[in-house]
Amino acid sequence: MSDRKQIVLGAYFPGVNHDTVWSDPASGSHIDFASFEHWARTAERGKLDLLFLAEGLRIRTRGEDFFDQDVVGRPDTFTVLASLAAVTEHIGLAGTINSTFNEPYELARKFATLDVLSGGRAAWNVVTSSDAPTGENFRHGGYLGHHQRYERAGETLAAVRTLWDSWGSDAVVADPASGTFLRDGHVGDFALHGNQFDIAGRFTVPRSPQGHPVILQAGESPAGRDFAAANADAIFSRYQKFEEARAFFDDVKARVAKAGRNPDEVRILPSAGVVLGDTEAQARERHAEIHDRQVDPWTAIVLAEMVWNRDLSAYDPDGPLPDVDPTPEAPTWIRGRAPLTQDAHATAKAWREIADARGLSLRETVKHVFDRAVFVGTPEHVADEIDRYVQADACDGFILGSHVSPTGLDEIVEKVVPILADRGVFRTDYERGTLRENLGLASPARFGERRPSVVAS
Repeated sequence: MSDRKQIVLGAYFPGVNHDTVWSDPASGSHIDFASFEHWARTAERGKLDLLFLAEGLRIRTRGEDFFDQDVVGRPDTFTVLASLAAVTEHIGLAGTINSTFNEPYELARKFATLDVLSGGRAAWNVVTSSDAPTGENFRHGGYLGHHQRYERAGETLAAVRTLWDSWGSDAVVADPASGTFLRDGHVGDFALHGNQFDIAGRFTVPRSPQGHPVILQAGESPAGRDFAAANADAIFSRYQKFEEARAFFDDVKARVAKAGRNPDEVRILPSAGVVLGDTEAQARERHAEIHDRQVDPWTAIVLAEMVWNRDLSAYDPDGPLPDVDPTPEAPTWIRGRAPLTQDAHATAKAWREIADARGLSLRETVKHVFDRAVFVGTPEHVADEIDRYVQADACDGFILGSHVSPTGLDEIVEKVVPILADRGVFRTDYERGTLRENLGLASPARFGERRPSVVAS
């Protein structure tokens, strides 16, 4: 094993936004179990750390119409991950589940069950939602403001951990001689009283192999970063350019230390699209073709509408950016996807500056902003870049993916991962048992102890 920093690698399943080119001849079903199974088996063949499923709780619409560039529909995350547990042995199973619209008891029970069934491979990506249209699927006027979202997320996670800790690792005696099954009469007891929840009862799932499934988070605002730093085992990042990634890494690790935790026990993992070629020129040409399909003229208009929050169909995608201001105060025009920005006016200003400096059209500006292919080049070049980011503390690894499902991961596993393994910065085989162990994370606080949680201010 190399004394250099070991790289964490995961894989995301395409299919919740325009980055997935479902019309590509190589693209398969995003619903059939065979697609999920192929993806999972490929990732495990490459000895990757975890699989990652994003979440879409409402079909994206523009006005009252579907946006057909998106893959429409996604099966339930828990069902998919439980099914994948049966066809894999080592790889982690991470699901994005919303804390705004789910109850702590249900969350604790489902993730503990997944952890038991998978032998300690479950992970929860904790997300919140400020999307009122999505909330309509769950409760009348189902909307929480920014402050309340993180208050609820903090209470939800604290409650879930309390439920997981209500069973000690020695709670089950199962002694035939004495006829005793449980150690005492208080196993599973819990009582929680807060601003968001007032619940008490008895939790039913024994302590799982990891104690606590791995917690993932993707906080972006200052409150979100603080929440992630105080609570998460791994943090997703949208910062993919090297200097931005390193700045995010330094900022979050400092917040982790401020929260009283060891920064070395929190992993920072940006997502990264990969486009390979036999030569650099071939890879760049292939990337240009793919990105042209990801952001076609109509998609460029829709992505701009997510910032402007108004109908921009009268604008020419090959012409300049809209000459009108965003209207963030108006009713939501694009529904079913998180806002692209907290400050639409600042974002529009930044886009105009990019367009003016580079002489770009509306579509070209959108393509520039939404280029998610972080690594474009030969397998050797991509391996070099992944390693460079990690060794320079711009991140601890990546969640990798492609524009097609389910086979897009194949060439990454077959061509890039072996180079990293040969260099001694990535495993050649699984050595440990649980996801937490494979990630090099400490065991959770022992029974009865509590980690801190953060409420946004």
